Amino acid sequence: MMLLLHCPLLLLLLPLSSRMQKLPTRDEELFQMQIRDKAFFHDSSVIPDGAEISSYLFRDTPKRYFFVVEEDNTPLAVTVTPCDAPLEWKLSVQELPEEASGEGSGEPEPLEQQKQQITNEEGTELFSYKGNDVEYFVSSSSPSGLYQLDLLSTEKDTHFKVYATTTPESDQPYPELPYDPRIDVTSLGRTTVTLAWKPSPTASLLKQPIQYCIVINKEHNFKSLCAVEAKLSSDDAFMMAPKPGLDFSPFDFAHFGFPSDSNAGKERGFLKSPSKFGRQTSSKPRVDLHKVCIGNKNIFTVSDLKPDTQYYFDMFAVNTNTNLSTAYVGTFARTKEEAKQKTVELKDGKVTDVFIKRKGAKFLRFAPVSSHQKVTFSVHSCLDAVQIQVRRDGKLLLSQNVEGVRQFQLRGKAKAKYLIRLKGNKKGASMLKILATTRPNKQLFPSLPEDTRIKAFDKLRTCSSVTVAWLGTQERNKFCIYKKEVDDNYNEEQKKREQNQCLGPDTRKKSEKVLCKYFHSQNIQKAVTTETIRGLQSGKSYLLDVYVIGHGGHSVKYQSKLVKTRKFC
Repeated sequence: MMLLLHCPLLLLLLPLSSRMQKLPTRDEELFQMQIRDKAFFHDSSVIPDGAEISSYLFRDTPKRYFFVVEEDNTPLAVTVTPCDAPLEWKLSVQELPEEASGEGSGEPEPLEQQKQQITNEEGTELFSYKGNDVEYFVSSSSPSGLYQLDLLSTEKDTHFKVYATTTPESDQPYPELPYDPRIDVTSLGRTTVTLAWKPSPTASLLKQPIQYCIVINKEHNFKSLCAVEAKLSSDDAFMMAPKPGLDFSPFDFAHFGFPSDSNAGKERGFLKSPSKFGRQTSSKPRVDLHKVCIGNKNIFTVSDLKPDTQYYFDMFAVNTNTNLSTAYVGTFARTKEEAKQKTVELKDGKVTDVFIKRKGAKFLRFAPVSSHQKVTFSVHSCLDAVQIQVRRDGKLLLSQNVEGVRQFQLRGKAKAKYLIRLKGNKKGASMLKILATTRPNKQLFPSLPEDTRIKAFDKLRTCSSVTVAWLGTQERNKFCIYKKEVDDNYNEEQKKREQNQCLGPDTRKKSEKVLCKYFHSQNIQKAVTTETIRGLQSGKSYLLDVYVIGHGGHSVKYQSKLVKTRKFC
């Protein structure tokens, strides 16, 4: 059985009474400390057997805990968890005075002699450690005696945790790690990292409730969840004190390491008043640190990361019954670089073909070699609509969605450089042609009417011919019409896949050509032409395409039309 007590302990061990009281144990329902001179013991703290406590250290100010093991050959385990700074700690033991055995009789020694008897003895050192790892002292057979735990932080004021038990086999408060406690990076992208790990035996074998918490940051790996929580706190210098009744008795809390006078807290700058505990608001910016608990899954994808950035990943198994945690071996990984955008140089008056992946973007640059009053951008979107943005020397001049053929004329500027950003469609890949020129009369793309549909006249349909019509423009252009026989099950979805308006007549078979002709009308309302396509087979389906060819030889395709001849005439 064991108790953890803070210095000086002798009044607890040797109460001033004619008969020595037996030391309390974890099995007793009530632990009442009989202390006559509380001011003398304002620094004492108790760590119960089988419970983790949280406390803190001021820099260069040692802290000492005691606990009593009443019987020889008692199992013992002590765990010390540094949070936000390295600790120096050691564990030692010394024999209890005979009068403290609980069986003695007779007059106790005077108070000063009892105190001197304990504090003058150094005891036998059992274990010592210096660093920020979670360290353990474990013994299957410890002698009875007074155990002393000394802690010191030489770096800064810090938070820490201590757990001690005389029944380590049955307690098992901390989740066990698997035989391979590493975190594996199974997939790496520009903004995502997928992690996998082996389950804790505490969950898989002992069936205790375990959840896993992942911590992501850009600085370093963490060795305890306590260290993560310290980093996440707004003030790195001081952690919030535990509430009374949880880990400390009200008496311990009232003297939570602070001197008893009311000005001591103010001198350290942590307290506004001696009776109010809390954290001061810090002006220091919060660290880029993220913690997410994901239940009992053993694989997780971290998203929304930055490309070409190194991240550190830590995994903690948390026993949800005890709220105690164990750290896996952390790892780190660098996300992939963002694909570098190549800037395509546009030449004055020359058409450039551009392919854009789904949801992708392309950048183009136009730098006229001579001074200019105006610059014209002609864009022919071959498939779905694309977005075009034009910046001149960094200033946004144009932002438009383009479908079909569009022309934009902007005011020029001497020695100006234009950056064009083309953003693709969410539905699929985009193809387009773009022309930039400082010569206003240079127009290689033919103009188009607003309506580029082909209309078929059902009443004029026969077993061997169909009659269609389409709109033209006020400018004189060359129109060519093509036909292609298709299966009866040819549907709109297949037709949509063939709607690349940039594919010209040169991609068609000569046998599919019906005719080419020129036409226009100054009256836009009369710019309509009709054509009867003959020599077709009865009851067959045909796909009709009309191409308008501009002066520079570039063509634009109208929307395809699916027609079917009559089966019986």
